[in-house]
Amino acid sequence: MTKTIQFRVEDGVAILSIDVPGQSMNIITPEVMDELEALVDRVLEDEAIEGAVITSARDSFMAGADLKMLSQLSAMAKSHRPGEIFQQAVRLNRLFRKLETGGKPVKELQKTKTKPFVAAVRGQALGGGFELPLACHFRVAADDGSVKFGTPEVMVGLLPGAGGTQRLPRIVGIQAALQYLTTGKTLSAQEAKSFGIVTELAPPDEIVERAKALVKANKRAIQPWDVKGFKYPGGGGAMHPNAVRTFMAANAMAREKTYGLYPAVQYILSCVYEGSIVPFDRALEIESKYFTRLLVEGQAANMIRTLFVNKQAAEKGARRPKGIEPMPTKRLGMLGAGLMGAGIAHVAAAAGIEVVLIDRDQASAERGKAHSEKLVEKAVKRRKMTKEEGETLLARIKPSADYADLAGCDLIIEAVFEDRALKAEVTKRALAVTGEDIIFGSNTSTLPITELAAADPKPENFIGIHFFSPVEKMPLVEIIVGKKTGDRAIAKALDFARQIRKTPIVVNDSRGFYTSRSFGTYVMEGYAMVAEGINPALIENAGRMIGMPVGPLAVGDEVAIDLSYKILKQTKKDLGDAYEPSPADKVVELFVEKLERFGRKNGKGMYVYPEDGSKKYLWPGIAEHFPPAAEQPDVEEVKKRLLYRQIVECVRCYAEGVLVTVEDGDVGAIFGWGFAPWTGGPFSHVDFIGAKTFIAEADRLAEIYGERFRVPDQLREMAQRGETYYKTPETQASAA
Repeated sequence: MTKTIQFRVEDGVAILSIDVPGQSMNIITPEVMDELEALVDRVLEDEAIEGAVITSARDSFMAGADLKMLSQLSAMAKSHRPGEIFQQAVRLNRLFRKLETGGKPVKELQKTKTKPFVAAVRGQALGGGFELPLACHFRVAADDGSVKFGTPEVMVGLLPGAGGTQRLPRIVGIQAALQYLTTGKTLSAQEAKSFGIVTELAPPDEIVERAKALVKANKRAIQPWDVKGFKYPGGGGAMHPNAVRTFMAANAMAREKTYGLYPAVQYILSCVYEGSIVPFDRALEIESKYFTRLLVEGQAANMIRTLFVNKQAAEKGARRPKGIEPMPTKRLGMLGAGLMGAGIAHVAAAAGIEVVLIDRDQASAERGKAHSEKLVEKAVKRRKMTKEEGETLLARIKPSADYADLAGCDLIIEAVFEDRALKAEVTKRALAVTGEDIIFGSNTSTLPITELAAADPKPENFIGIHFFSPVEKMPLVEIIVGKKTGDRAIAKALDFARQIRKTPIVVNDSRGFYTSRSFGTYVMEGYAMVAEGINPALIENAGRMIGMPVGPLAVGDEVAIDLSYKILKQTKKDLGDAYEPSPADKVVELFVEKLERFGRKNGKGMYVYPEDGSKKYLWPGIAEHFPPAAEQPDVEEVKKRLLYRQIVECVRCYAEGVLVTVEDGDVGAIFGWGFAPWTGGPFSHVDFIGAKTFIAEADRLAEIYGERFRVPDQLREMAQRGETYYKTPETQASAA
């Protein structure tokens, strides 16, 4: 009896329905591979079976390979030879090849063909879940708009390792295939039909019958690439002019987009190129070789762990206190209808939560709701929601200037200006209406939660809920626990984050918390280099070259230089003699106090923002105030400073107890401020390059540029004991 694939025979056609227990979606596990291989053999060996239909017993076909399985395979690289990893990696390729050839040599196959396999697909067919239909001889897809085909492996540092880099180019052509293989973009059923990927479109309840009909109509089948004389659509091989032009352009574009940080992209190009000039079976071996290299090199394992495993664990409540019943939010009181408050109100309303949006006057509150009206209008225009759905969403938001309207709310969040007195005032006014037992959240980005909680008679109900702008797009929510914050408040905040489909991390209270504090070092190191006379263009390019979304000067303009100035002044005031000056201070003070260049908000900062809307450019006047150094540093040194300064601060946050888990540290860095995703996060990167190597380089930077690069003693002690941030069997043994 099979456990993951249901099997039956109807009118001489085998129906294989995938249904993996214990998973929200079908995925390829070792059990699936075992059962699929056994059933393929059964179909091929049973003379009474004419062919097979492979489908799903669920609404969606398959989400691809089990990422935990791939992580374990990557971990094997530390104790197994690459050849052993290769034998594991190539298994699925060989299984799919048996499915399409019937296990026959190609020469024999061209004379006799084999029993047809037809995929009947609805919902998502991604990664290995797309490669399986590609290995089938025909594909039928539901025409209800639910189907999405794609190869998203590149997004976790991998490549399609079950024939995707070989079959897709042979069906749609090399140029078209690379657009999907190297980006992870998906295709609809209609797009797949136009490319020739899908043989037929059919109503969802008819796809299996249509697939059976294709089996009946094609008693014997052979893939096009197994037919003698096969040619790639649009040309392929080493010498075809179209292929040559495609690979020349693709290499340049890949370098421009990735800066060489994501080897998976380059390996995909190599798979497609090398595979196009050798026989198909050899091409599959080449693909598996590059897939193995990615597993052995380790970057993919870091990306999978953070971008999927740790992220999903956070979203499922890994940090939620035990023993507390679910606390869903039904009615949210949102204090402050500015950009942040309006954004929080929108995502809450989109999740079905009633929202009372409060501001100082009715007009301001109405402007906050207008933010949602614009978002809804855009979504309706792009057909992401119906007009009726948009109207329902907007009806959930009640703009008001009357705090009495907060009655009946079960969660309050304030997002007013970063001023302690103002935050205390709105807190007290809200609690006067709702009562002291309500959970109260502050969207502050820098002010310590413990101090703000003083305005609440029950500080155990007060918690930080830090969103990122724009709220509707940014995935992270930073939950900040004050010294007196209780478990109920933590549970409520995490339940709310889950309701609005955000990824939460939980950190302890401190100045700037985790994300603002660590992210700020990227910007301030950029300013420090400006003060040293380093070419601003070099600084910006180096930021992009380490994998950050934009350079430090550009993001500083977006956040606002005057905000950095306010934080700087407040920090100096609070710390007094304990404040340690930074080389960046004089840059921030000059730009705000004398030049009044605040950033994008007033159209002038490190960049110039032309009034005609044309492309921004670096302000030439920077050189007048900070003359270029006679000798400019090597770009590698600038890159190292920008990357290491962020990591050192993250490491300090963990050593000081601001961060409780490194998992939250890596997830928060990538999804909070866009820290280089290729690393898997700052803690993964330290483990990847080795603590001793990292410390030695950080010490070198500290000797040259200052103590801000000095790592905490905790990391030095870990390095001496041979420990890593993520515990492995080896480090656990050494620690014991």
